Amino acid sequence: VQLQASGGGLVQAGGSLRLSCAASGGTLSRYNMAWFRQAPGKEREFVAAVYRNNHRTYYSDSVTGRFTISGDNTKNAVNLQMNGLKPEDTAVYYCAAGSSVLSYLRSLRGYNYWGQGTLVTVSS
Repeated sequence: VQLQASGGGLVQAGGSLRLSCAASGGTLSRYNMAWFRQAPGKEREFVAAVYRNNHRTYYSDSVTGRFTISGDNTKNAVNLQMNGLKPEDTAVYYCAAGSSVLSYLRSLRGYNYWGQGTLVTVSS
């Protein structure tokens, strides 16, 4: 499965962005779908995911209530709607797909396929 992320950019604090991740070479909905992010000088961290077995969504505490992850089966894609952006949301955002069990949903190790990343910059 190949993943291609898009939609990053520069936005002011309080603004919104919508990231998209298009898949090819496989049906994305058969996998757990997730977004991670990596800020400068920091480790890559979990942001949000959809678990394939129950289609429930999971979020990190830092984005709960502001970000929404959703799958688009017609486009074989996963989206991340980001509202109420803060400067601390500035990072390169990566989409990912994997087949792990629920306990690995928030872990980098739970994902076999990664997109190339798209930069989100939030100015104060």
